Amino acid sequence: TGVMQSVEVLRIFKAIGYRPKHSIRAVMFMNEENGHKGGLKYAELAQKDKEKHIAAIESDEGGFTPRGFSFSDVTPQFIQAINKNWKALLEPYEVDRLIKGGAGTDIEPLKETIPNITLIGFRPDSQRYFDLHHTAKDVFENVNKRELELGAASIASLIYLIDQHGLSF
Repeated sequence: TGVMQSVEVLRIFKAIGYRPKHSIRAVMFMNEENGHKGGLKYAELAQKDKEKHIAAIESDEGGFTPRGFSFSDVTPQFIQAINKNWKALLEPYEVDRLIKGGAGTDIEPLKETIPNITLIGFRPDSQRYFDLHHTAKDVFENVNKRELELGAASIASLIYLIDQHGLSF
């Protein structure tokens, strides 16, 4: 579902004619559960090419109803500031849970190769995660289309805020 949400974020921006201040890239990783070679290779190449990144967002907890985002390796002051500045904007859509926490295995290697990057995890409602994850039911046909769309819209909203305002609080 993270792949579909990432593609949908780009489609949303194109559909509304959004011209970002910064490059927005969707990266599809492979091999997370067997050594996460995709994430390691991306981090290696980003460092080699001296790429600059403001943030990386991982969606790997299912395509369920969005609830918010977790921010890895940030200060309590950062969490206070992001809540002060953005919580009210996200609250009407119930994606205002902005907390300190893990971001995701695939983007974790970026912390070692890109200075000052903020790693972010998309946090959907996790109540049904293990009803599907790694079971025979873990197929695309069982994804709720509306929840998947809401997740993509939530991620697009956060990316828009980061693109417009940065993450320096």
